[in-house]
Amino acid sequence: MGGAGRLRGSPGRILYALALAGLLATTGWAHARVSEQVGGEEAQGFVPRPEFVRIASFGFTSLAADYYWLLAVQLVGGEVVDPTTHAPRIGKLLDVVTGLDPWVDHPYRFGAVWMIDSEDSVRHANELLRRGISYHPGEWRDRFYLGFNQFYYLDDNKAAAETLEAAAQLSAAPPYLGRLVARLRSESDGLDAAAMFLEELVRHASNDYERGEYEKALAEIETERRARFLDAARAEYKRRNGKDILDVTDLLAEPSPVLRQLPAEPNGSGWKLDDSGQIVSTHSNSRYVVHRDAVGQALQARWHGKSKEGGALQ
Repeated sequence: MGGAGRLRGSPGRILYALALAGLLATTGWAHARVSEQVGGEEAQGFVPRPEFVRIASFGFTSLAADYYWLLAVQLVGGEVVDPTTHAPRIGKLLDVVTGLDPWVDHPYRFGAVWMIDSEDSVRHANELLRRGISYHPGEWRDRFYLGFNQFYYLDDNKAAAETLEAAAQLSAAPPYLGRLVARLRSESDGLDAAAMFLEELVRHASNDYERGEYEKALAEIETERRARFLDAARAEYKRRNGKDILDVTDLLAEPSPVLRQLPAEPNGSGWKLDDSGQIVSTHSNSRYVVHRDAVGQALQARWHGKSKEGGALQ
C-alpha cells in the first residue's frame, strides 16, 4: 500500500514506469519478430536500429539509451573468456546508445576498449570516437583512444600523430602526449619534423615540468640522430669487410677504420649493440621509436594488406 501511495503521488514516476514498461515490451516484440525470421543464434544477437528505438521509446530516448547501455555493459561483464568476441554486437548497441543520446561520454571510449576483434571492429570504434569528439571537442581522451587505435591496430603513425597532436593541445591533456606525438612524427615525417614540433612545445610550455619533459624528448631525438649516423657507418663497414661488426668499436678498427672516433653520446654515456643487434645508447638502451608489443604486431600482421576504405586508413 505504501508503495502504491507513493506512485499515486508522483505522476513523474508513473510516466517513467510506463515508459520503461513500453520500451521493454516493444523491445521484446522486436526480438520475438526477429526470432521468427532468423535462426536462434542470430536472433540472440539482434539489436534494433537506433531510429526504430527512438520511435518505440515514446520520447523517453535517454531512458532507452540507458537500457541499451546496460545491455552493452552486461554483455562484457557476463563474458568470462574473451569479451571482444562480442565486438560486433557491442558496436550495434553503442550505435543505439549514442544515436539516442549523443551527449553521453564514456560509451564512446567503451567501444575502443572492447571492439578490437577485427579491423572492421576497430574502424567502427573509430567512427564512434569521432562522433564523441564532435559532441565533446574539449575531451582529450576520445582523441587519445582514436590516436592509439590508428597507431596500434591500423599502423598509421601519421594519422595517429595528427590526432594526438590535437589532443595534446587541450588544456587537460597530460604532457606525455607531446612526447608521444614527437615519436610518431619521427617515424612518419622524420626526426627534423619531430624536433620542430618539440621545440614549439618547449616555447609554449605552461610550467617547468612540461618544459623539462619536452627538452628530454629533444635530447632523445639527438641521440637517435647520432645512432642513425652509426647505422650508416656500420653499413659502410659491412660493404668494406663483407661482415658485420661485433662491437661498436669495430668501426674504429685498423687498417681501414670507417670512423676516426665515435660520436659523443648526448648524455655522457656510450654505445653498444643490444640483444637484437641494434646500435643503442647505453643510457637509454633503446632506439627512438614507438614500441609495439607482440599482440599489436600480430594483429597488424594479420590485417596487413587488407583493402582500406577509401584507399586510406580511417
